[in-house]
Amino acid sequence: MDPAHNLDSTRPDSILIVDFGSQVTQLIARRVREAGVYSEIAPFSMAEEAFHRMKPKGIILSGSPAGVPEEGSPRAPELLFEAGIPILGICYGQQVMTHQLGGEVRPGHETGEGGEFGRAFLTVTKDCALFDGLWKEGERHQVWMSHGDKVTRFADGFEIVATSDGAPFAVIADEKRQFYGTQFHPEVVHTPDGGKLIANFAHKVCGLKGDWTMAAYRETKVAEIREQVGDKRVICGLSGGVDSSVAAILIHEAIGDQLTCVFVDHGLLRLDERQQVETMFRDHYNIPLVVVDAEERFMAGLDGVSDPEKKRKFIGGEFINVFEEEAAKIGGADFLAQGTLYPDVIESVSFTGGPSVTIKSHHNVGGLPERMNMELVEPLRELFKDEVRDLGRELGLPDIFVGRHPFPGPGLAIRIPGEVDKSRCDILRKADAIYLDEIRKAGLYDAIWQAFAVLLPVKTVGVMGDHRTYDSVCGLRAVTSTDGMTADVYPFDAAFLTQVATRIVNEVQGINRVVYDYTSKPPGTIEWE
Repeated sequence: MDPAHNLDSTRPDSILIVDFGSQVTQLIARRVREAGVYSEIAPFSMAEEAFHRMKPKGIILSGSPAGVPEEGSPRAPELLFEAGIPILGICYGQQVMTHQLGGEVRPGHETGEGGEFGRAFLTVTKDCALFDGLWKEGERHQVWMSHGDKVTRFADGFEIVATSDGAPFAVIADEKRQFYGTQFHPEVVHTPDGGKLIANFAHKVCGLKGDWTMAAYRETKVAEIREQVGDKRVICGLSGGVDSSVAAILIHEAIGDQLTCVFVDHGLLRLDERQQVETMFRDHYNIPLVVVDAEERFMAGLDGVSDPEKKRKFIGGEFINVFEEEAAKIGGADFLAQGTLYPDVIESVSFTGGPSVTIKSHHNVGGLPERMNMELVEPLRELFKDEVRDLGRELGLPDIFVGRHPFPGPGLAIRIPGEVDKSRCDILRKADAIYLDEIRKAGLYDAIWQAFAVLLPVKTVGVMGDHRTYDSVCGLRAVTSTDGMTADVYPFDAAFLTQVATRIVNEVQGINRVVYDYTSKPPGTIEWE
């Protein structure tokens, strides 16, 4: 995917972030947006094109796993330094800017000082615009360092404005050109004032107002969708999740009944999910909606299939088949709507500009564009997950829907290790609903990234009344996370888990034992399959 897709001159004032492959480049974009300024990330190899397209008011150069002294390490397009706009270089960004402007960068082992990793303290030696209203001369502040190489001679026009024990060039500034470089990482939470420093760069150095809002984004996107679609028709595959729902409602606001949504009930949904989607889209938003009852078809195809990857592939492929059939019934469409988010876009383009090692596939639309010869409408492709939730609220979606936990495309099929059938789905649906009900009653739902029940392919002996039982085990999972890439176990107290276990065993026929999954990610994944 090309991050340049579907953007035009209606964009607000912005900051371009040039990515040199850092693991935390997305955090830079987050910090800029938190300051109310629109930002986009472009790999260094595509930065020149992004610069001409965006016409940014400022540039941030990211960190990198590479070293500036290494042969073939990435460089920034020279035109960025000649454009006459402010630049902030972070870690590798500081070093590459120094190198390209005539300074010197050397590996830490050559300087005899080594690198600098983790928490460090710097001393402000001179005031500069980056520190305005935040840091004063003579003060010491905590920052987060992660570098092996270091600047040993800065370029003409720069001066040192802060130092640390391991980095005499901790912050450098050329106030005349408005070029700044930090050897530390302001984008990470371990630099307590980092977000404010980035906000200072956006507001006080670049002169941006910080007025980028979801209301403005909504208005811009509605205009873009109308321009892109014209009088043609759009079809959207609804999964019942937040992303596809927000995308559909935004597109409907732009083009009305030119949009048709297709919701495939494959029998692998949560309790009452189909009714919730129908009520919201048909009754509340009056959006044309086709609901396909395909439970028997999916259950027949899953019969005897226990391998998780085969389950995923069958469900994804069959979804395409059903979707394609329904599209033909309504007379086809010229455009396909997808709820693609910005992290998916970033991850699908490596920082070198070549194919990424891990390209995300979207279960509900995989392969459709090629087979159905439709153009894509992706109105969320510049947003992060929490920004999609904000847009959903802006569009009037109720909080109980906007704040829903993520739900996998293959649905309950990957929460039932082993073979899947209707009876096992029904058992799991009930157990999952009880678990989430107790979480909501305890006021914990919004504190948890994802919580769900798993029906294990294990039976154990139990006693209910005077009768011996031999029934299934239910596993409970709950994690906290910011992005789903890493996750910690939610620390429920014993009384809560006892209450949930008691209700599930008492109310769900077919389960006689409940266990809690204490595995973090890594080493485990959030889902079980």
